[in-house]
Amino acid sequence: MIPAIRKAFNEAFTKEKYEAFLKELLSAHAGQLDFRVAETPIFVPKDFTKKMLDACESIVDIIIEPDFKERTRKAIPAGLQVPGENEHPHFIAFDFGICINKAGVYEPQLIEMQGFPTLFAYEILLDDVFRNHYPVPENFDCYLNGYTRETYIRLLKEIIIGNHDPEHVILLEIFPRQQKTRIDFYCTEEYTGIKMVCLTELIKEGRQLFYMNNGKKTAVKRIYNRIIFDDLQQQSPEVQEKGKILFEDLDVEWTPHPDWFYRISKFTLPLIRHPYVPQTFYLNEVKQIPTDLENYVLKPLFSFAGQGVVIDVTPADIDKVKDPENWILQRKVTYADVILTPDIPAKAEIRIFYFWKDGDTRPVATNNLGRLSKGKMIGVRYNKDKEWVGGNCCYFEKL
Repeated sequence: MIPAIRKAFNEAFTKEKYEAFLKELLSAHAGQLDFRVAETPIFVPKDFTKKMLDACESIVDIIIEPDFKERTRKAIPAGLQVPGENEHPHFIAFDFGICINKAGVYEPQLIEMQGFPTLFAYEILLDDVFRNHYPVPENFDCYLNGYTRETYIRLLKEIIIGNHDPEHVILLEIFPRQQKTRIDFYCTEEYTGIKMVCLTELIKEGRQLFYMNNGKKTAVKRIYNRIIFDDLQQQSPEVQEKGKILFEDLDVEWTPHPDWFYRISKFTLPLIRHPYVPQTFYLNEVKQIPTDLENYVLKPLFSFAGQGVVIDVTPADIDKVKDPENWILQRKVTYADVILTPDIPAKAEIRIFYFWKDGDTRPVATNNLGRLSKGKMIGVRYNKDKEWVGGNCCYFEKL
């Protein structure tokens, strides 16, 4: 996106440098990095960053409205409401595609958003290791709003741990040591001092939860929730049965509360009108199918990792939908072939992290992750056997 910086990086790149970078990254938590890391970060000019943050802030304006919970009441599927919801999400992630408009100008377009954590801790490690092997251009940083490595970790810990001793706070996931993103869980343990715990390991006594911490039964006071309930519903009957305790009235705090996963999601997109948010409609509210249906994508509201998305929509696809209230029709965007690589250019997405500390009036942008793709969609399954693709981070020109 910044031709001089891209040219300099590509010319200085060697396979040996990349392999040395990967070796250190892989050694941080041996055997736990289970996804491809791209050969390059994304260097983002400040005007593009401003556009993304402007879109994010306009969405935050909607989220902080007093009636937001009422407007998103139907976002939470029946039977999946969890007691103890708090007043705001502790974390929000906004995903933008780097797109190109009809005038040939690069612009961000919001693809999805989630009131749920992402690779908050891993990106600290990635930046550390990258800086050990490559120069970061002057006046560029992965952190936003003046945050530094130290202040970012401090805020992350404050939100996750709250007022508790770290031993009473857990990262909760389903079989966390088997997840593709488990590297982030190990980094979270390292930077915050909390432990990852599998749902199946929880012990319930009355309204209290416990886990075994080095052989000692330890009370759980606060949960850093990484369970996606869509995933829980795909588990064995035994695991689903264990998961029912999460829907009981428990004496625990949530960060973030599971309901926010649904409230801030694809469900929220039709509520937004902004130049950098593609027009989106609830399918059951579409009175007439657009004549240019080829310019839309059909998405289920309650799925993750791109499952169920129909890219090349036909009227027949819409006719097949039995529950249109659970689907959205979203205008397609044109990803730009923006990242020059040794063979073909790559497309890119940028995820902006927002953190919301209790007591603050609104969340703040703090950090990011990026993804490069040369396939039809962003994601591992579309980029097999390709290079200069995969996860990375962005370095933003400071505003």
